[in-house]
Amino acid sequence: MSLSVMREGAAGMSPVNAFTVDVEDYFHVAALSSAVSRESWATRVSRVERNTERILALLADEGVHGTFFVLGWVAERSPTLLRRIADAGHEVACHGYSHELVYRQSPEVFREETLRAKRLIEDAIAQPVLGYRAASFSIIRRSLWALDVLVDLGFEYDSSIFPIRHDRYGIPDASPRPGAVAAPSGRKIVEFPMCAASFAGLKVPVSGGGYFRILPYWLSRLGLQQINGSAARPFVFYMHPWEIDPDQPRVRVGWLSTFRHYTNLHRCEARLTRLLKDFSFAPAVEVLRCGGWLLPAAVAPIARISAT
Repeated sequence: MSLSVMREGAAGMSPVNAFTVDVEDYFHVAALSSAVSRESWATRVSRVERNTERILALLADEGVHGTFFVLGWVAERSPTLLRRIADAGHEVACHGYSHELVYRQSPEVFREETLRAKRLIEDAIAQPVLGYRAASFSIIRRSLWALDVLVDLGFEYDSSIFPIRHDRYGIPDASPRPGAVAAPSGRKIVEFPMCAASFAGLKVPVSGGGYFRILPYWLSRLGLQQINGSAARPFVFYMHPWEIDPDQPRVRVGWLSTFRHYTNLHRCEARLTRLLKDFSFAPAVEVLRCGGWLLPAAVAPIARISAT
């Protein structure tokens, strides 16, 4: 691995990893969708700004910059939040518009929604948006057509593929390493996949989110150290603003969704503070460029692409 993506720490040289935030509110998540209709979103009290501001403060305290994948629905209603994120030196990327799972959309609807979200974000920050992450990592084998849409819309990288087996997402045999992948058309886009560690031959997701809250911190740290160490590659960590908000309204859903969404919310902020001290982080686009997976930054205008 090139030294350009390594940073010296207490344990010697280690990879610089991508710290990412999926900027969405608690009522946007797939785990609560059976009880929360999209029609009700506008009537609910939003907590995404206050929670995102808290994350910004935590990152500032540690001198860390990251990537914020913003939901278009949030960008439309809180453009000043996006400007504060960008002004603080973070990368602002796209998380789609409606948080609908990609494989539940047609290519035409996916293209229209993604372009809408990209334009809303670019208009707010006056910068091109280069990165994309699908709701609930829902670019799976049967929705790989979405990669072609992302290429069409001018995205340089995607961070949606999770090389694990899960009931909602995952491509178990996908490469765990960052690098170019082929869309169905044969065209290429850079993928920065989520990560899993291997313990006794068992794949354990350690990229963040619910796994970070549910698993003990020592196990997450051990898995991430394994990826930086024996696997000698950077990892991408993700979280949501609502995960540091134990006082969020409670929604009555089934036991599995309750477990996934609410477990250890009260512990997440303290764990996050430890994580920021234990590992080196930078925005995803910076990690990919320093590693040679993306070309260096160039001065370019915001792309304007037709929705048809």
